[in-house]
Amino acid sequence: MSLPPATKVLVIGYVWPEPQSSAASGHVMQILETFLQQGWDITFSSPAGPGEHKADLTALGIREVAIELNNSSFDHFVAELTPDIVVFDQFMMEEQFGWRVEKHCPNALRVLETSDLQSLRHARHQRLKDRLKLSDDQNDFSELFSPALAEEFSLMADTDLAKREIAALYRCDLNLMISEVEIELLVQQFGLPRQILHWCPLMVTPPTTALRTFAERANFLSIGNFRHAPNWDAVLWMKNAVWPLIRAQLPNAQLHIYGAYTPPKASALHNAAQGFHIMNWAEDALQVMSEARICLAPLRFGAGIKGKLIDAMLCGTPSVTTPVGAEAMHGEHPWPGAVATTAQALADEAVRLYTDEAQWKDAQVHGHTLLKQRYAHTEHGPSLIEKLKYCQDNLLALRKLNFTGSMLRHHSHKSTQYMSQWIEAKNRL
Repeated sequence: MSLPPATKVLVIGYVWPEPQSSAASGHVMQILETFLQQGWDITFSSPAGPGEHKADLTALGIREVAIELNNSSFDHFVAELTPDIVVFDQFMMEEQFGWRVEKHCPNALRVLETSDLQSLRHARHQRLKDRLKLSDDQNDFSELFSPALAEEFSLMADTDLAKREIAALYRCDLNLMISEVEIELLVQQFGLPRQILHWCPLMVTPPTTALRTFAERANFLSIGNFRHAPNWDAVLWMKNAVWPLIRAQLPNAQLHIYGAYTPPKASALHNAAQGFHIMNWAEDALQVMSEARICLAPLRFGAGIKGKLIDAMLCGTPSVTTPVGAEAMHGEHPWPGAVATTAQALADEAVRLYTDEAQWKDAQVHGHTLLKQRYAHTEHGPSLIEKLKYCQDNLLALRKLNFTGSMLRHHSHKSTQYMSQWIEAKNRL
C-alpha cells in the first residue's frame, strides 16, 4: 500500500532566512522546522539576493528557488509546483505574488506570516518623531507606551501602509500573528474575522542544562539587527540618555552592543572610554547573551514580540526594557527583569538587577517559567499544524465566511494581472 503524497508547501520569502541576524528570520525557520517534522515537501523562494548570513536550507532538505518580481516565469513555476499551501513571508510578498497564486492554484491554502504589524510599527515610529520635535527631553517617554487600541487605530487608519497591509491579511485564509495585542487590535478596531488570525509566537525549547551564575557573568548587552529602525533608535537612546545614567552609578560598567549589518553611523558611536562598545555581528547570539549579566532593550517604538528578549530568557539573562518591548510577551506572568518608561528608571532598574544577586536570580526564574508557559515549541508547533489542516479541510466554507477577503482577491487578481501584462509588454518594446 503506497503512502499518500506529502503536503507540498511553497514559501515566498521577502528575504532569505538569516536566523542569526533577526528574530523574524528565526520565526520563519521555526515554522519551516515544524513543517519538516510533518514530512512535508517544502520549497522556499525569494526575489531577494542572498545575505551574508543566509541559512543553508538545502541542508535541511528544503528546495531553494530564486524568483523575480513582475516576471511571468513565476506563473510557470507555481503552476508546475501546484502547492497545497502557500506561505507569504510578510504582506508585500502577498501583494506581489498573491494574484499569480490565485490564478494558477486557487485551491491552495494562503497563509501570511506577518512577523509583526508593519503599519503599527511605522505609526508608532511617527508618534516618536512627533514627540521628539515637540520636546528636547530625553528622559520621559511615558506617553508613547501602551496607548488604548482605539488610539493605535487612529494613528494607523489613514495610512497607505495600513490599507495595504490589512487588505493582504483579508486576502489570506490564515494569518500567523506573534502578538496577542495585534490580534485584538485587528479584531476590535479593524474588524477582521478572528478565525483568519492564529496566534503563533516564537517557538523555543526551554533549556535543560545549567545556566551561568550571577558571579560567572559580567557587563551589559544589547543586540539587534541595525537595519531594523527600532533597534537603531534604542542604540541612540542608550548612547544619549540611558547609558550615561548607568555609568554615573557604575563607573566601570561596560555595554556591548551586537548587531548584524553594522553601518558606519553605528561604528562611530563606539567609545571604549565610556564603556560603550559597538561589537558588530555576533556569530553565536546565545553565547554572548549567556555571558552578559543584563540585557538592555530600551525600545521606544516597535511591534510584535522581541526575539532578543526571548533569547535573554533562554540564556537566563534578566532584561530591562520598556512597555513596547515587553508588549504581548508575558501575559499574567512577572517580567523576567524590569519594565520602565523613562531613561532614569531604566538605568535605576538595570543597576539594581546588576548588583542585587537575589533579585537577579528571581528574574532568571521568571524567565524560565515564561518560556515553558508561553513559548514552548511542543505546544505551538502542533497547534499550528492542527490549524492548517482544519483550514485545508474547510477551505470553501471558511472563504465564504470571509467574503471581504474573497472580494479583495478578485479585484487584486484582475487589476494586478492587467498591470503586470502592461509592464511586461512595455519591457518588450
